[in-house]
Amino acid sequence: MISIRNLRYFQTAARMGHFGRAADACAVTQPALSMQIRDLEEYLGFKLFERHRDGAKLTEAGREALAHAERILGAVADLDTLSRRTRGPLAGPFRLGVIPSVAPYLLPRLLPSVMQRVPKARLTLRETLTATLVDELLAGDLDAIIASLPLDHSELAERPLFADPFLLAVPAEGDLSGARKAHEDLLNRPDLLLLEDGHCFRAQALEVCRTLDAARLKSYGATSLSTLIQLVANGQGITLLPQLFVTAEARPDPRVKLLRFATPEPSRTIGLAWRRTSGIESDIDEIEAAVRTALDV
Repeated sequence: MISIRNLRYFQTAARMGHFGRAADACAVTQPALSMQIRDLEEYLGFKLFERHRDGAKLTEAGREALAHAERILGAVADLDTLSRRTRGPLAGPFRLGVIPSVAPYLLPRLLPSVMQRVPKARLTLRETLTATLVDELLAGDLDAIIASLPLDHSELAERPLFADPFLLAVPAEGDLSGARKAHEDLLNRPDLLLLEDGHCFRAQALEVCRTLDAARLKSYGATSLSTLIQLVANGQGITLLPQLFVTAEARPDPRVKLLRFATPEPSRTIGLAWRRTSGIESDIDEIEAAVRTALDV
């Protein structure tokens, strides 16, 4: 038979591509997780996974089943949300996901603003890459996410919060030390530094650098904006930074020079996304108001 438990186990194994890691994430033994998935396969009458030495890969039917499973789990989460809404805004816990290029620079200002507006708010936070946040949101593991918009998903509602302009960070000493403004020609350089693959800010930066061949760039495997700024400070290249990050840095590094672009400045749009079926618009209103208060926008 189908149960919420075996759908959860199936979903986790599909995300991780490995039964052992999925079992650890679900706090069960691997045989227990495997049995639940085997029971689900027997009920459905087809295999969900192709098992191999290094893990497990979804079959074509398994991918289709996963989409149905996540809609079911999302609906269960919406029912839980309905119960929580009767207890007031952001009652909870309210599970909020935030992308890494926003979380460290927004949350220290956002959380006090939320608590000032809603003293009884109970937020739990999740910081990870956009694709993972979207999957977890659709599956009902999160109530809302703060990410770069648009996400363009039919099952998600979106609300823009603020524009986050890009600045160009260059070494304070070097061939760009005399530059006063950033412009597109400066981006067509092989020493442009970007976050590693998978980070949405990398994709946004490459969109600004439309003529740049990403294969020509140096690869440092940087996973944070703080790492990028240190590379620039040590003369390893130049990089794009969001204004949100720059504003949050209380002590700018004197070895780095920041250049603004001419109007219209390239930017990203940071906003909220949530499941259309969840009915949490009042919670979204509170988070939006708290963001605008925190950033004075």
